[in-house]
Amino acid sequence: MNDKPGNKKKIPIFAYYIILLGIVLIISYTMLPKLMEPDYKEISFSEFVQKVENDEAQQVEVNSKQYTMKPKDFETSNVYYVTGNINNEFHESTALLSLLDEKGIKYDSPIVSSNIWLEILIAYVLPTVIMVVLFVVLMRSMNKRMGGGVMSFGKNTSKIYAEKSTGKTFADVAGQDEAKQNLVEIIDFLNNPGKYTAIGAKLPKGALLVGPPGTGKTLLAKAVAGEAKVPFFSLSGSEFVEMFVGVGASRVRDLFRQAVENAPCIVFIDEIDAIGKSRDNGLGSNDEREQTLNQLLAEMDGFDSSKGVVILAATNRPEVLDKALLRPGRFDRRIIVDLPDQKGRVDILKVHARNVLMEPDVDFEVVARATPGASGADLENIINEAALRAVRAGKVRVSQQELDEAIEVIIAGEEKKNRVMSNEEKKIVAYHETGHALVTSLLTHTEPVHKITIIPRTSGTLGYVMHVAKKEKVLLTKKELLEEIIILTGGRASEEIEFDSVTTGASNDIERATEMARNIITTYGMSDTFGFVNWQKKNSMYLVDTKTMNCSDATFAKIDAETHAIIADCYQKALALLKDHKATLDAIAAVLYEKENLTGDEFRKLFSELEPDIVLASADEGV
Repeated sequence: MNDKPGNKKKIPIFAYYIILLGIVLIISYTMLPKLMEPDYKEISFSEFVQKVENDEAQQVEVNSKQYTMKPKDFETSNVYYVTGNINNEFHESTALLSLLDEKGIKYDSPIVSSNIWLEILIAYVLPTVIMVVLFVVLMRSMNKRMGGGVMSFGKNTSKIYAEKSTGKTFADVAGQDEAKQNLVEIIDFLNNPGKYTAIGAKLPKGALLVGPPGTGKTLLAKAVAGEAKVPFFSLSGSEFVEMFVGVGASRVRDLFRQAVENAPCIVFIDEIDAIGKSRDNGLGSNDEREQTLNQLLAEMDGFDSSKGVVILAATNRPEVLDKALLRPGRFDRRIIVDLPDQKGRVDILKVHARNVLMEPDVDFEVVARATPGASGADLENIINEAALRAVRAGKVRVSQQELDEAIEVIIAGEEKKNRVMSNEEKKIVAYHETGHALVTSLLTHTEPVHKITIIPRTSGTLGYVMHVAKKEKVLLTKKELLEEIIILTGGRASEEIEFDSVTTGASNDIERATEMARNIITTYGMSDTFGFVNWQKKNSMYLVDTKTMNCSDATFAKIDAETHAIIADCYQKALALLKDHKATLDAIAAVLYEKENLTGDEFRKLFSELEPDIVLASADEGV
């Protein structure tokens, strides 16, 4: 009844190797010896005697039925000469033997090849050695591909980490206080299970760590094992999936067997979405990944959590996981490991700076405010980049300057010092960036300018304006979003006012402004026309922010029209602001053209000298 195509067992690949080896061995022991045997050519007795008389014979074997001659050219011809059956004893006893004695030819022993051992070596030993070597090479190749021995290809390849191996505790994890709090209970249960079992509480079987890449999910799992001082099994979800049928399921069984044997312990499966994708694909497939997932579900149902085995898993794609994997009794808890807030970023910077020599006046608050949306991995990269730049500059300590430069490198790339712009292009870029900075400063709900530069970067930008937030923002109002669009249009507006033409330099500004205006309408429900309706579906929660429009073509056309109207209105407001402050625009653009870089303080000083009636806020106000 199980003859469906999906249930047929596939022959393991090593079985084909064994069959091939058997065929080669059969050929070696049957065909090769035959090929190595000499030829026997039958001649008449008179021809036999003639060859003896002509000194062509090397050795003769005499018996009662026939004579066999080994000629002197045997090594090249590989031919023995034999006569037919002879019943004439006269030849044997008199004439032939006398002739052989006269010629000095041996005839009193059987003919044996002088190269008999070489023939045995070539015919039997050499094929055997070749086959053994071939078999060993094939088996080793399979072992490497299968992560173990051929007969143990189902074994899991995870490494067990004890506390000394992980070397991580919660002191190494910063910016994730909520996630740590959720995991403290698991640690306490592993260390003091009696406190919980006495009241009838059960240890959660599993916890799913969910968050964007680089937020420290793996670090948290290692810290849990380090805090609990229990063995730590760690492997990636992709390690379960192999080309061989049943390997993944076998590895799941073996992993849980080892975990139970080493309980209490932590089992960590990174990137669990590699095997935990939803099975509702509409194709009814029963492939290797699905079998592995089924085995994982069965094992999580079968093991006793009271023994102290906790399954931790990490993913940045929770939306694709199978619902059966997320139900209570399997992964009981979902722990969000999100991007850190401003305070969390400061704590993370301090953790990564512990082993780096820093100047006493380094201010991590400034770095944290300049990097909204940065993950723990990004911040670690900034600290390391700053240290590298300090070494490059011949310094013994990292200063605030290196940290600021590191932020710029991470955001915009290295300076392209060999990129030479013409004076006309340089002037256009100076006006473009000054337009952004001036509009930013003249609006109300914006962040202060931290730096303006017109030095090209490896990311492709010819210049940029860096902002530093006065404080962390969680919510944005419609007015703040519209002012962001006005700032983005300020560069193009400045070009039009000064040069009465526009360039391609605003392409990224246009892209960002269009996306922001469309989000106002389709995602945030801030449109007066469409109101409280979502027209856009987000495809991924934590990865690339791809979206799909969820509306009719007629509605899409109306959304496009309103998007255009929003951007056009913002552009006109930017034009009006810059025209009202044209003298200030010209003066600051001229200074930027000469210096190429302006700090936020330098920009505000210039502005206050040109327009003393307007007071601009600095980045430190309101902190």
